[in-house]
Amino acid sequence: MKCGRLDLVSKTDQKKVYLQVENGVGTIYINRPEKRNALTYDMWIDLAQLVDQCNDNKDVKVMVFRSTTEVAFSAGADIGEFKTVRYTAEGAEKYNDATMILEEKIAKSAKPSIAMISGFCVGGGCEISVACDFRFSDESGRFGITPAKLGLIYNTPGTKNLVDLVGPSNAKDILFTGRIIDAEEALQMGLINRIIEKSELVKQTYEFAHLICRNAQMSVRGSKTIINRVLNGDVSDSEEIAELVLESFVSEDYREGVNAFLDKRKPNFKFS
Repeated sequence: MKCGRLDLVSKTDQKKVYLQVENGVGTIYINRPEKRNALTYDMWIDLAQLVDQCNDNKDVKVMVFRSTTEVAFSAGADIGEFKTVRYTAEGAEKYNDATMILEEKIAKSAKPSIAMISGFCVGGGCEISVACDFRFSDESGRFGITPAKLGLIYNTPGTKNLVDLVGPSNAKDILFTGRIIDAEEALQMGLINRIIEKSELVKQTYEFAHLICRNAQMSVRGSKTIINRVLNGDVSDSEEIAELVLESFVSEDYREGVNAFLDKRKPNFKFS
């Protein structure tokens, strides 16, 4: 099976989410096409476990989140659970905790993440994409976060991720109205990074992922750590960050990068 294909799931495969690792990329698939990838409580839990597997796997340098259908990345929460799992305050809190745990694992993972989007990316699906480092969509992408239409309040970590991405005014637009926006407006807001032709979406997404994979992972992960610290208000190096920077200058990968540059060849970085 190749990561670039969308026709990956046989009719007998019942896994709603699953992971494939190939060429440095851990692809996490959302696989509930008959429900437009509506997310159940169990799917949130399972997705968090797959992120843990990627974090623990040295062969994974980049995570890609995607759907097995072009109709939807995810159309949001499974409505059927609103009167079961989420019908009481206790149940709603349990569900909310599961969403926050996944989003935090994605956002705070040292490994970069990309959401590859076709079709509906709404509610919980949009929350997952916002937690990722990059969002690539084809022209069919439709985006929205809709708690205002359900009488709910979006949690602080998810709201912060959204505000960091699109700014307070656009975040208010998205959350106050609950409206669905198209890919072009999402790009203008900064909600997505690129609009790519449908026929090129898979190819260009994985080319971008592999570009990151070829670079020094100590540098990539260190940069993500520092950017996250900046978003949380840091303006100078902590002792931990200063040590991280110093370690890079004495690393084997730094020597390899310098020697490769001087030898005019591609570096062969070892850190993973």
